[in-house]
Amino acid sequence: MAAHRKLRQRSLSGNTARTAVTIALAGAATATAFDGTSNAEPQLTPTQVKAKVDKLYQEAEVATDKYDGAKEKADAAEKQLNTLRDEAARKTEKLNSARDALGYVAAAQYRSGGIDPAVQLMLSNDPERYLDGAEFADRVGHRQTAAVELVRQQLREIEQLRGAAHIELTSLKSRQAELKKQKSTINGKLDQARHLLSRLTPQQQAQVTAPTPANRASRSSTTARGALAAPGSSSAAADAPNSRAAAAVSYAYQKLGSPYVWGATGPHAFDCSGLVQAAYNSAGVSLPRTTYSQINAGQRVSRSELRPGDLVFFYSGISHVGIYVGDGQMIHAPNPTAPVRLAPIDEMPFAGATRVV
Repeated sequence: MAAHRKLRQRSLSGNTARTAVTIALAGAATATAFDGTSNAEPQLTPTQVKAKVDKLYQEAEVATDKYDGAKEKADAAEKQLNTLRDEAARKTEKLNSARDALGYVAAAQYRSGGIDPAVQLMLSNDPERYLDGAEFADRVGHRQTAAVELVRQQLREIEQLRGAAHIELTSLKSRQAELKKQKSTINGKLDQARHLLSRLTPQQQAQVTAPTPANRASRSSTTARGALAAPGSSSAAADAPNSRAAAAVSYAYQKLGSPYVWGATGPHAFDCSGLVQAAYNSAGVSLPRTTYSQINAGQRVSRSELRPGDLVFFYSGISHVGIYVGDGQMIHAPNPTAPVRLAPIDEMPFAGATRVV
C-alpha cells in the first residue's frame, strides 16, 4: 500500500504534472482570448459612427452651454468681488484717516485734561478768553462725538463689505468648480467622438464628415470671407427686419470658414452661441452668452415668419443656435469637425426662433 502511494506521488511530480500545468495555462490563455473577444468593441458602420458622433457632439454642446453660463456668472462674481474689495480698501483708508484725527484730539485732551476747568478759569490771566476757548472746546467735543460715530459707521460698512465679499468669493469658487466639471465633460465627449472616428478608414471618415451641398457651397465661399459682398449676404441683409439684424447677418457671412472652438466668441473662432453673440455685438446689441438665455433675448417668431437675422434654436434643451439668412438656410458653428458654415435649418430638430429687436 505504501509503495502504491509512493508510485502515485512520483507520477504527479513527473510528466503528468507538467502536462496538467501546460493544459491549465493553455486553458487560461484560451479563456483570456475569448474574454478579449467578448469585450472587443463592435465594428460599427460609418452610418452608425456618424449617429454616435453627432450625439456626442450634441451632448458636448449641452455641456458647453453650461460651461459658458458658469463662466459668465464666474466672471460677474469675480468683477463684483473686485469691486467690493476696492470699496472696502477705500473705506479702510478713510477710516484710518478718521482714526488718526481722533488720535490727535485724544492726545491734546490728555495733555490738558488733568486740570479742572474751574481751576483753569481761576488760573487764567484772561477769563473772558478762557470762556471763549471753553465754548470752542465744547464745539470741538461735539465734532469729536460726531467723528467717533462716523468711525463706528465706517467700521460697520467695512464689515458689511467684507461679508458681501465673502459671499461673492464663495460663489466664485462654486462657479469655478462648475467650470472644471463641465470642461471635463466636454473633453470626455470630444475624446469619445475622436476615438470613434479614428476607427474608420480615411475614406469612411470623409463620408461621416462630408458636408451637404449647401455646406459645400459655404466652404467655397470662404475665399470671399472678410468682404461684405460674400455670396448671398447682400440679399439676406436687405431682407432683414432692421439694420441691427442686417449687420449681424453681414458679420456672420464674413466669418464663414472660421473654426469651431468650444467656449470661443471670436473674432477668429466660435462656438454656436459665441458666433451669435459676436455677430450682434458687431451691430451694437449685447446678447447673453448661452443659447437658453439667447432664446429669450427678443421677440419669439414662428418658423413661417423667419427673416434674415432671426436666431434659430434646435433640440429640446435649446442647446444649439444659428443665424437665419433666408431660403431655409442659416449660418452656424456646428462642431469641431466643421467650420462656421451655411446649413439648412432642417438638418437638426427645430425648437424655436427669436427676433432680436
